[in-house]
Amino acid sequence: MIEKITIEVLSRIRDVEAMYHRLVLLVGPSGSGKTRVLHEIERQAAAPRINVGLELSKRLLGLSREERQLNVASYFEDIVSEHCKEMGAQMVLLDNIEILFDSSLCVNVLPLLQRVSRNTTLVVAWPGYAKDGFLGYAEPGHSEYCRWSSSGLTIVQVG
Repeated sequence: MIEKITIEVLSRIRDVEAMYHRLVLLVGPSGSGKTRVLHEIERQAAAPRINVGLELSKRLLGLSREERQLNVASYFEDIVSEHCKEMGAQMVLLDNIEILFDSSLCVNVLPLLQRVSRNTTLVVAWPGYAKDGFLGYAEPGHSEYCRWSSSGLTIVQVG
């Protein structure tokens, strides 16, 4: 199963190379194998894998709520850029992105990922769902609930 999904993701990476947004979303619930797929892609493509929650929380730790809101997007962009430069990579793998959905940070997650993917190919473990023409995170009524049209997005379902 993981091998089949890995092959599909690698194929999708090639597909998005010429696109405006070079973004591949690996969508599935927690425990569905997204991280294992990213590990395999990391091994095969020599692309850095970033634990977004860990890296971003380190930078936001000493800031006030307002400072976090003002800086979260630029810190995220810096993290991606630094990993690319460090590894000489044109692609990064993003795991554990849940911090970006924290309602106190006021991040519009998908547009942020799309903006960053204009300069760097991103493969993102998306901890949510893609169904009925929408990409979402959390359930209606939850403070972190959000959804976007999935039209034009490159999505690989896991689980």
